[in-house]
Amino acid sequence: MYLQSLATAFPPHSFSQADCLQILNKSGALNQLRGRSRDLLHKVLAGDSGIEARRFCDPELQNTFQWNAGELHRYFEKHAPRLASDAILKACESASLKPSSIDALLICTCTGYLCPGLSSYVSEILGLQPNAFLQDLLGLGCGAALPLLETARGILAAEPQATIATVAVEISSAAFYLDDEPGVLISLCLFGDGAAAAIWKGKNQGEQFRFQNFRTIHKPEHREKIRFVNSDGRLKNQLHRDVPGLAAKTVSELFEMKSANPDRLIAHTGGRDVVDAIEQAIPAYRLTETRAVLRKFGNISSPSVLAALEESLENFPESDTLWLTAFGAGFSAHCGELKRE
Repeated sequence: MYLQSLATAFPPHSFSQADCLQILNKSGALNQLRGRSRDLLHKVLAGDSGIEARRFCDPELQNTFQWNAGELHRYFEKHAPRLASDAILKACESASLKPSSIDALLICTCTGYLCPGLSSYVSEILGLQPNAFLQDLLGLGCGAALPLLETARGILAAEPQATIATVAVEISSAAFYLDDEPGVLISLCLFGDGAAAAIWKGKNQGEQFRFQNFRTIHKPEHREKIRFVNSDGRLKNQLHRDVPGLAAKTVSELFEMKSANPDRLIAHTGGRDVVDAIEQAIPAYRLTETRAVLRKFGNISSPSVLAALEESLENFPESDTLWLTAFGAGFSAHCGELKRE
């Protein structure tokens, strides 16, 4: 399948790491933590995390630390459809395409659950035809965007004339949680809200990127090291200190399956330590675009690899082969290639 356009969307409310620390201090939320936990938050938010700013849907960020599970669910339900729709509309405009001509809409997310899924809400906002195929991919965490693309490729193999929109959207602030577990605290310091959408067709319209050679690795023996758990109805992120090394090792295993040496390597943002570990495991490549997305938006979970891809297409337009990788809950990691044809 061939990439027609790619676009990202972010909430308008930007917070520096210093802003986040100040909000936490003023909210009173830190009072429930041990002194060591407060020290960890101060160290990460005031230190060199590789993040300059993050975007959140609520301008009053302190609200998220006071809401119960139901309020956080309504927050996700309010903002996720609009943010996803904004990204798709931008992608459609770039492809000179009306949303009503989309034949299939595929969405991935892990920061909230709706039934019917987000695709129902987004299709209504965009005015898709009532016979458009809607598909929601859940439970794959930060790595979901690439399996979503492989799903789209399968649909286009069956329906080569179709036009497919894929969108990864995360309202990470709907899953903010505070307790004394270091992984929970680190997550609070890293994640932001965002969406990334792409338009795909089954035939090359001329000098376009083809998505190919999808590969995946699952390591369920490491599941407890990175996953969401249900804590009284709220999403609580488990994040183990082994994750950077685990991600780097698995990504390097996937890299051995590549069809050729790529011009650039595009990865999910993860965090500074994750990016450092991948660069050490695959020293021939610098994750320039991944670091840029992390710096400007933090870890935006599943949209991040596509946001880094957008960064690459804008700043390195001469590239002909790109190798993409994303990883997360499971533990699972995935890769795919974009080759200009």
